Amino acid sequence: MRRGAAPLLALGLSAAAALAVPGAASAHGLGGLTNLPMPGWLFLVAAAVVLIVSFLALAVLWPEPRLSPPDAGRPMPQAMQRVVLSPAVEIVLRVVGLVLFAVVWSAAAFGPTRGFLNLAPTFVYVVFWVGLGVLVVLLGDVWASLDPWRTVADVVAWLGRRIGLRPTVRPYPAALGVKPAVVLLLAFVTLELVYDDPANPRVLAVAILVYSVATWTGSGLFGREAWRRSGDGFALYFSLLSKLALVGTRVREGRREAVFRRPLAPLTTVDHRRGIVAFLAVMLGSVAFDGFSGSSTWQDFMLEAQVDFGTGAWVDEALMGVTLAALVGTIALVWLVFTLAVREARKIGGPTVGDAGVFVYSLIPIAFVYSVAHYLTYLIVQGQSAFRLLSDPYGQGWDLLGTAGFEPKLDVLTPNETWYIQAAVLVAGHVAALIVAHDRSVALAPSPRLALRTQYATLALMVLYTIGGLWVLTLT
Repeated sequence: MRRGAAPLLALGLSAAAALAVPGAASAHGLGGLTNLPMPGWLFLVAAAVVLIVSFLALAVLWPEPRLSPPDAGRPMPQAMQRVVLSPAVEIVLRVVGLVLFAVVWSAAAFGPTRGFLNLAPTFVYVVFWVGLGVLVVLLGDVWASLDPWRTVADVVAWLGRRIGLRPTVRPYPAALGVKPAVVLLLAFVTLELVYDDPANPRVLAVAILVYSVATWTGSGLFGREAWRRSGDGFALYFSLLSKLALVGTRVREGRREAVFRRPLAPLTTVDHRRGIVAFLAVMLGSVAFDGFSGSSTWQDFMLEAQVDFGTGAWVDEALMGVTLAALVGTIALVWLVFTLAVREARKIGGPTVGDAGVFVYSLIPIAFVYSVAHYLTYLIVQGQSAFRLLSDPYGQGWDLLGTAGFEPKLDVLTPNETWYIQAAVLVAGHVAALIVAHDRSVALAPSPRLALRTQYATLALMVLYTIGGLWVLTLT
């Protein structure tokens, strides 16, 4: 029986694709390890042992699927239900999101042009892109309430109804899938990783406007909720990450309730939307390329390219073109190996193996832990600047919140402490992915024994991937 191999083989090969980019997790790395209690190679061996033991434990203790259904969980106590589902809390979050949006955009458009004096770059790249991802994993999809684009669209729709407007909303085309969200997310990571001055506040102001126009246009054409589910890059990104949260909401018998969710259960959701694998490839591949672009290998290559190109107004554009090609190539590699692995598994096991949509959510834990491990020091150190900038977002010498004099603490974590956290996060994420993929395998295979036998090769790939991931974290 070969059908159980599909999810794990695809998972391992997708992970291995990220390792094909040297230094994939090291751009915000450790800067050197000192005084570890045992040699570094023993940490790699220990991580491999953890995965192998986890695999064996799953074989013995997990003979049948246990994560389904995706909305499995226990309702919160009524007092907590009232708070979580309170309209007042929803309104407060919406107002906070809208105010922050207005402040960040106006700071980008009219504040100081030097990024370290302007709130916008730190807020967008640190607080929003990195910090909010961690927040939704802890608290659920709070972005759904904070989302200022959603709030503006809802307010406009409400005002339109009040004056009697009933605009025609087209059904969202199934053929589009999540492709618009792929384009928007790719555009954002391109700005962050390819453009030669991504922290330029004026550039950020234009980018925010472009994203706003695209989002509100999509909402107007296809409906607000349909666009958020499939067209809005940020909404889909944070929604996927929130599936790792232990808290969430569900609808039972027409009634919405807040629940403590069964860990990892939402990751068993089947998603056949076109482009969903590409979307997760952007999530994984962009982090991999970010690490690579900070390595000496890439820096030396770009320096040589600049020398070869010579001088001229077009040189910067040519270098950005090279960088964009490398970014897209990395993303395409992640997508390609996953897709080919699933297709090969279907050839071996037949249609009952399932397709990429059945197993693609097992990649979410890997995407999250790579982001956390990669950006950990960046979030902790640079994120502290937000406290100061929130008091003086426009660089006018204000102290609105009493934090303008805040001095960031640069030694919150030692290099060794950072290593322990990154290593633990990476291993835990891969164990979680292994659990999800195993659960999907035993759900499809006719017997646990046959499902297990088909997973040996993928276990080897997962061990290799974890060891490689830990190793590149030590590089700078």
